[in-house]
Amino acid sequence: MLKSTLFVRKYPFSLLCVALVWVLSLTPFFPETPLDEVAFIDKWTHLVMYGGTCSVIWWEYLRSHRRLDYEKLFFWAWLMPVLMSGVLELLQEYCTGGHRNGDWVDFAANTLGVTLAVGVGLLMWCAYFRRR
Repeated sequence: MLKSTLFVRKYPFSLLCVALVWVLSLTPFFPETPLDEVAFIDKWTHLVMYGGTCSVIWWEYLRSHRRLDYEKLFFWAWLMPVLMSGVLELLQEYCTGGHRNGDWVDFAANTLGVTLAVGVGLLMWCAYFRRR
């Protein structure tokens, strides 16, 4: 129990972002907006949603660790979000009663967002540790 409490204390915003991604991904209906006319707005949304979430994971990791553990970061800040993205796309396709649809291009946008967040995380690491 103590380990999970410590995890929640170290990564509260990351957990909030992940929960928000799940809720937004499985919400059956979204209202029409003027942004619907923007080309590829759905793909940009996926890229920003996953890139932002993984950037928050990096920020909270850097805040609570002195050294980078590349294996943990690969697993938690790249692989797990990519796998979560795939699971959510499958859930959208097969478990939302036709209200949402899974899309491989959405999955690619999610993966690109996560991968770009790795670059942002490494830049944050360089800037953060130069100040220390």
